[in-house]
Amino acid sequence: MASAGELTAGGVAAPGLLLLPRGGEPRLLGRSLLEQLGLEALPRHVASLPELLEAAGFRPRPGSGNLWERDGRVLMAGEERLEDGCLLLWTSPLAWDEAEVRRRVRYLSMASHDLRGSLANVRSYAALLLNGRVPLEPKVRRGLETILRNADRSLAFSQDFFDASRADLGSLPCELERQSLVPLLDAAVARQHAAASAAQVSLLPPRGSGEAPLDAIVDGARIQHAVESFIQYQLARAQAGEVIRVRLRAHPPRLRVEVRRDGAPLTDEDAASVFQREERAFREKRLEDPLRVYLARQEVEAHGGGVGVETDRGGSTLFFTLPQAPVAELGSPASMQA
Repeated sequence: MASAGELTAGGVAAPGLLLLPRGGEPRLLGRSLLEQLGLEALPRHVASLPELLEAAGFRPRPGSGNLWERDGRVLMAGEERLEDGCLLLWTSPLAWDEAEVRRRVRYLSMASHDLRGSLANVRSYAALLLNGRVPLEPKVRRGLETILRNADRSLAFSQDFFDASRADLGSLPCELERQSLVPLLDAAVARQHAAASAAQVSLLPPRGSGEAPLDAIVDGARIQHAVESFIQYQLARAQAGEVIRVRLRAHPPRLRVEVRRDGAPLTDEDAASVFQREERAFREKRLEDPLRVYLARQEVEAHGGGVGVETDRGGSTLFFTLPQAPVAELGSPASMQA
């Protein structure tokens, strides 16, 4: 695949780059993008990454938000919002080996099974000893509570790690069905309410708008995980007395989920790196939260959505968008059916 486009000094195919200004015509940054897409010229109207790739005949690879394929060719593609409001689209060719990918996914599944099985046993025995049937000295009880708490944390981390690794291979499993997003957001808020209370932060659920159900075709567990990840990110940076609000807005043909923290806004550096797994992990010297938020991005992108960050004087908002499900067609009244 390296022959399809310009090469870097190391012999690796250069990424294809396209700049979409806030006003004006799209601007190619080199010829690599057209060569990777197999186009002679840009389509007449380009306003987003999906629009560009679909015009070139590429389709999203199931289970992956950033892999696109056409006739056996696979591209990794993405977009980044620049500080001046412009949008930078990028593509990079991949030498795709389906058999090798399946082999790696199988290996990850085996590793996940073995690790999670061991952690689950540790957790189960700690919970069994804490059920009150066996008298325990206070020091022993505190020790078991620490084991239980860390087992839960390790189980959650290992699940995120293996899911993110599968998503990197374009194989994140998603069970899609039509759902209203409001119950998913309510459940996410309920699960994080205790942590918010402990931090003395008000966590407010989405308010009912009286509108028709806001539905999407989603894996409910994946989207709830993404919302909880955004809440946890904001909680880790919240001060006592601040407020975190979860909102759901309709912007047809998409839905927008927001997790806003009213308080000191993120710095420009933090806002630019929210979804950067490696950069944040090396800078913060921990992997748990960077991995969790990165996986949230992968989960949203696997549904054809996108993520972003907005800041203003009053606070910061993490958000993601999803395609809105089409209006369900109503059947004919029983009295009119044949």
